[in-house]
Amino acid sequence: LDLGAGTVLALGTDGAERFYSTRRSCPSCGTGLPAPDPRLFSWSQKYGACPECEGFGAPRVEEDGETRRREGAPCRACSGTRLRPEARAVRIAGRHIGDVAALTVVESRKWLGALEGQLPEEVRERVWPELTLRLDLLDRLGLGYLTLERGADTLSTGEAQRIRIVAALASNLRGVCYVLDEPTVGLHPRDDEALTKALLRLRDRGNTVVVVEHEESVIRAADHVVDLGPGAGPHGGRLVAQGTPKQVARVKESVTGLWLRGGGEGPPWPRRPLGTAERLTVAGATLHNLRDLSVDLPLGRLTVVTGVSGSGKSTLVRDVLFRAAKARLAGKRLPPVLRELSGLRGVARALEVDESPIGRTPRSVPATYVGIMDAIRTLFAAVPDARALGYGRSRFSFNVKGGRCERCEGQGRLRVTMALLPDTYVPCESCRGRRYNADTQAVHFKGK
Repeated sequence: LDLGAGTVLALGTDGAERFYSTRRSCPSCGTGLPAPDPRLFSWSQKYGACPECEGFGAPRVEEDGETRRREGAPCRACSGTRLRPEARAVRIAGRHIGDVAALTVVESRKWLGALEGQLPEEVRERVWPELTLRLDLLDRLGLGYLTLERGADTLSTGEAQRIRIVAALASNLRGVCYVLDEPTVGLHPRDDEALTKALLRLRDRGNTVVVVEHEESVIRAADHVVDLGPGAGPHGGRLVAQGTPKQVARVKESVTGLWLRGGGEGPPWPRRPLGTAERLTVAGATLHNLRDLSVDLPLGRLTVVTGVSGSGKSTLVRDVLFRAAKARLAGKRLPPVLRELSGLRGVARALEVDESPIGRTPRSVPATYVGIMDAIRTLFAAVPDARALGYGRSRFSFNVKGGRCERCEGQGRLRVTMALLPDTYVPCESCRGRRYNADTQAVHFKGK
């Protein structure tokens, strides 16, 4: 290598010549490899992303004048791995990082286990334990079926919650106060036990864990329960009971205590017969965890789709059924996530109610979203004072200039940016949180 300035031609015992080089370049075509860098193996950075699909793994297509990603069709340049050729040229035990990312948690754990004896000492002591710890935690929390490359936007609520808990467990922090808001939302009862054990491990490490929760099994596992109520809205906000689960169960005024005593069950809801109902049929659904699934759904009935976390509930209902129904009702072709959709006779619209923020602007409120404010604005515009001043309905909207407070732009509060700390909000001094300017507030209807 020294004589050849970093290159050598070796004659093998089989008579074949083999070329070796320390220059990271091909002597035939001149293609060179960049110096190894963690950014090279990340598809979220331009340095490592496939230049053809920009790290999305799917080709771009023009549809209705918009550029979109074609689902189900991998990028031809990177075969869906999202990585540039230079990153895929680096291999460990015959696999490049895209191959490893396509493995499930269980498969990647086995692959790493087989490599343990072949790793350099520094990697074996510093990197390997961290990798295996995180993979073991994911598997223990019932996520062993997920592939490492799975998009965050395709995860169910329960999967995302447990991945966050794995990140907290793997951090090995102590003396931290963890606050979780209903972590069992979307989870099957089978998954609640694994989640509860993870929370208890956080506690046993010396951390404080505060959970807002309604799931009975989590409440029973708590060291201390704080029950608020007794009702909601103006009927709530009071301390009904606190103590161990057994102590709360003895408080008669506590609804939570009633359930802990085993007396919360009510009579079953009345059900409609299914024999006469028409059926909506989904055939050959294949996406994420769904494998050529076909299912019948009765029309004119309330149907609940249930199953363990990650079994494909949200994928079936939102990503397959809803999208296909919207496409078919609009006269468009079905998306490639299913083979056929039949039985839409009598269905005029398909609407999705999800957890996305309501309204188009941060100024939206329930009254504007539902449409109540339209009628209220009409009433105020009809007041004699408003008519004399020439105020129309738009004057009483905090979404447009004119009647709104311009200091806070109709939001009622001002954002204060603080270095090294999260942003905080304070009430607007000009309108005192009312969102309207003084001239608009001078118009009254029935004293308000």
